Amino acid sequence: MSLTVASCTPATNNENNQSLMEISKQELATALEERDQLLSLVRDVAAGIEQIKQLEGLMDRQVAGPNESARQHTRIMADIAKVRGNIEQRKAQLAALEHNLQESTINNKELTETINALRLQIDSQLEEIESLKRQLTSANEHIGTLSYTVDSLNLTVAAIADERDSARSASVRLDKELNSCYYIVASKSELKKLNIIETGFLRNTKVMKREFDKSSFIPADKRELMSLVLGRGKVKLLTNHPGASFAITDKDGVKTLRINDAESFWSLTGYLVIQTD
Repeated sequence: MSLTVASCTPATNNENNQSLMEISKQELATALEERDQLLSLVRDVAAGIEQIKQLEGLMDRQVAGPNESARQHTRIMADIAKVRGNIEQRKAQLAALEHNLQESTINNKELTETINALRLQIDSQLEEIESLKRQLTSANEHIGTLSYTVDSLNLTVAAIADERDSARSASVRLDKELNSCYYIVASKSELKKLNIIETGFLRNTKVMKREFDKSSFIPADKRELMSLVLGRGKVKLLTNHPGASFAITDKDGVKTLRINDAESFWSLTGYLVIQTD
């Protein structure tokens, strides 16, 4: 009986040793796999930092135009959501690795410290992403306010421009009216036919005291009408104009009216009626 026990003991020990070796190999393989996963996470977290920096650069380069800013806002907000999703995924992977390490019989202090450091970095990245999101939302609201203000200012400027143009047109029209004058040079019979003058037996010719039909007159500008050729023969001014403001010259039988003081000449009337016979 004792021989039987003695013969079995070496075989049992060999099996136990083999089993322990297999367990050790498995634990080593698991530890190496976890280490590799952790190193991959380190690279991903570093990549996350670069992605956040790129997002910050995009926000700094936002254009002022409201339409383009709206499009950029949408793109950047989508990028922020994508980066946040990646960071959340890495956080979940890190939690799974930490759980496996705690369940493992291998107590690797270096791996534990690395996991803690990565957790801090991931949490910091999540906080920065949230900060970028708040900044972008605030910037978009500010752009919206500025766009509304710009639109309001544009409307105000347009209204002011319309008022200015209207006032300018009114000023030009008024200036034209104030400086408009009308003249006619015709024979007595023509003036009477046009109801500009009235005559009678033993009665002096006089200009009708009413608003004339302007279509019978030639329009002119008081500031520009400085002389008027009257032709040959007798001429007579029938409208009332200060004598010192004008003169009638005669050169080779051709008479010319010369206005020396336009303001004084037109001060009594804006019409000039000249009879040529």
